[in-house]
Amino acid sequence: MAGKGPHCSFVLLAEFDIDSGAQLTYQFPQPLGTDEGLLANLMLPDGAERHLEDWTIFFLNQTPFNTIAPVLALETEPSDNQSNGEDDRPELLYVLNLVRTKHDKSVRRGAVVKAMAICTRHPFIQIFKPVLLLALDDYFANPSQECLTRLFDAINSMNISAAPALTRCEKLIMRASERKDIFAEKFTHIPPLPLKAAHKTTGSNGSHSSEDGVLISARARSTTATSDHNPTHPSSPSDSSFSLGGSAVWVNDDSVIVDSQVGVAIGAGPGSVGGASVSGSSVLTSRGRRSTDTSSNSSHAYSGGAIPTSSDPHLRSGISKDTHFFQTSIAYKGHTLPIKLPLATFPEEVGEYSLIQLIQTFSSPLITISGPLHPHLHTNGILTHPITILFNALITGKRILFLGHNIPAGQVANYVLSACALGSGCGAVLRGFIERSFPYAGLAGEDWVSTPAYIAGVTNPIFETSGPWDLLMDIGTGRVVVHKDIHVSFPTTTAPPALVNPMMPRPIKAENSTGSEDDIQRIATRDGKDGNQKSEFAAKQDSLDNMFIEDLISAITSHFGETLVRMRFTEYVSRFVRLASRYEELVVGSTKLGCGSAPFSDGSLGRGIVFPDEAVAFKELAANASRIEGWRRSKSYQYCVQDFKKYRATAAIQGFDLSHQLLKLRLVKNLPDAEVELIVRSIADNLRTYEQIVELLACMPPHAGGLQPLSFCLFHHQESIREATVDIFNELRQNPVGVIFLQALNHFQRYAYVRQAHARESRMKDLSHGLAPPPHLVSRTPSNRSEVSLGVM
Repeated sequence: MAGKGPHCSFVLLAEFDIDSGAQLTYQFPQPLGTDEGLLANLMLPDGAERHLEDWTIFFLNQTPFNTIAPVLALETEPSDNQSNGEDDRPELLYVLNLVRTKHDKSVRRGAVVKAMAICTRHPFIQIFKPVLLLALDDYFANPSQECLTRLFDAINSMNISAAPALTRCEKLIMRASERKDIFAEKFTHIPPLPLKAAHKTTGSNGSHSSEDGVLISARARSTTATSDHNPTHPSSPSDSSFSLGGSAVWVNDDSVIVDSQVGVAIGAGPGSVGGASVSGSSVLTSRGRRSTDTSSNSSHAYSGGAIPTSSDPHLRSGISKDTHFFQTSIAYKGHTLPIKLPLATFPEEVGEYSLIQLIQTFSSPLITISGPLHPHLHTNGILTHPITILFNALITGKRILFLGHNIPAGQVANYVLSACALGSGCGAVLRGFIERSFPYAGLAGEDWVSTPAYIAGVTNPIFETSGPWDLLMDIGTGRVVVHKDIHVSFPTTTAPPALVNPMMPRPIKAENSTGSEDDIQRIATRDGKDGNQKSEFAAKQDSLDNMFIEDLISAITSHFGETLVRMRFTEYVSRFVRLASRYEELVVGSTKLGCGSAPFSDGSLGRGIVFPDEAVAFKELAANASRIEGWRRSKSYQYCVQDFKKYRATAAIQGFDLSHQLLKLRLVKNLPDAEVELIVRSIADNLRTYEQIVELLACMPPHAGGLQPLSFCLFHHQESIREATVDIFNELRQNPVGVIFLQALNHFQRYAYVRQAHARESRMKDLSHGLAPPPHLVSRTPSNRSEVSLGVM
């Protein structure tokens, strides 16, 4: 995380002079070597005098006109945006600017306007806002270059050397989880939890039902194991417990044991107490029976100490209240400012963007959509939602202009950054949006309008009539306007001959070719739609995109947070890429975006995107054909091809399409037993390292059910499938992040796992001691044929 180079590369100071206009007063520690007038006008946006304070964001080293050339070269490191070494462009610099207006009747025009900015290589620029506020106050009180020097030194003295550097899969897990102790083991500065924290009571909201049992500590369990009266043999399963990081479940009983060091274990609230008796070599419950622990008899079980949670005293004391952030500080003129460094940020995510704000602004009943229909943008005709139009414009490389007349430039910039995150799947799927975005663009230095596929934010309405754009998003009035000349700028081309999929009744074609239109028209007519309008603009109220946006609006209305909305868009963009891969196979004959699509057959796992059936596949491919063709001509597509090659070479789990198998378990009904068995066995055989475990969990986010699709295999009627699922869960239990996912299962699923893991361990122990009964006396009933239901007592 620390990397090379300073946190702050430059500090800039600009002032407005009534005679000469915006002026760049200071550049520290050296001149940037670029147009000073351009920098000054970016720091003092149009209409800044109408707002007492405003934040703006812009970038350097994007294009030739804003590339810096300092005398002394900056110490930098390779950027995440420059993977695979595709070019030698300088590292992108993010500029956070604060402009303030102070009214003073003693000066001309009655106000003083000054702006201070920092240039950093970190995309999480929002963490520097508190210190920039203090520094600008300092400059107003004592205007000198010393203020810039103090700010520069204070930011670069920030220590993040102990911040953990997460992989892509770890970031995906962290951002999808609301657990504040996720990856707590990576924070090496957190000391182990003392024994005295193991027993505490909570309020009624953390109470248990009668089956929730008692609390025991990990140390008490280890004491039980080491004080066994027969040290020559491992403790029997009945004398220990199968735990999920401290959580234990009774075997053949309904009681549950929860370890307060884990906190939210087995569905209990942190620190809940049911009444325990810890004495000598055994741990007894309120029913006087011993528990069964899944970790005590496993030499590979996670033993790194308790997983800290929000109930732990160390977290309450401020050492690490939330592991989504790294806690550090910046000292400025006697003030120590706490800094929360986000750990799961991707390069395409800059600042404090909000997808909720973007969706709400362009989903109100007052929204108006005007302009000609274009197949790249209007994938559902006149009923295409504004957010879908925006997404289509982003991925197909259209010039997008966000207009915010009389709106602070900082708010306009946030809409631009939100749009970049939306198109990239919140930075987790695609890239290439930030490099062509201009969160604030003004009249000075209009070279940005020549940037292909720019995404810009402006406050001056003159750009609506004079600027070249393809899609205008008016923030103030809620207008969405498609330029009248968009068909001239982006003519629809003749599609290549379609390849017939033998599994489909009709061919798939792209763009607005006659055959493609006829195919889509037949679908619209079959679905009861009027066939008078052109087929590529056929509108359906219940299209998949419309239902997706309606789900998001419903979630926002129900007060679900930004995290859920971001994860849903990550899934949406990921599915779009997999859909484009399938489309390429059908139209081109091969794909650069995946390993190809194939069904399960002859003992070989399937791969590619998952559809309920081929009819649904045809509908979705036909509806997305135009925007996929538009995306295939964009730079984002080229980056995606490069990234897929890199991912395929470095993936921890090789040999099969992991996402395809998990989607099959999650979505498809009536899977053949042979396919289910091969899926769980393939996963179990490829789950040996930490990297493989993390890659699996990254594909199973909590909002999509987490481990639930796999847990259903614990109840399968075939023993081999249940055994393979137990193997998977045993491997997950060896890592604290796997324990957290196991804890998210419900009581019934956890009980099934613990019961079967305990039974297997008992069998293995009996076999090792020659105590196994004859095979004809062993009853191995399927999970849906219990002994009670069969009348066996």
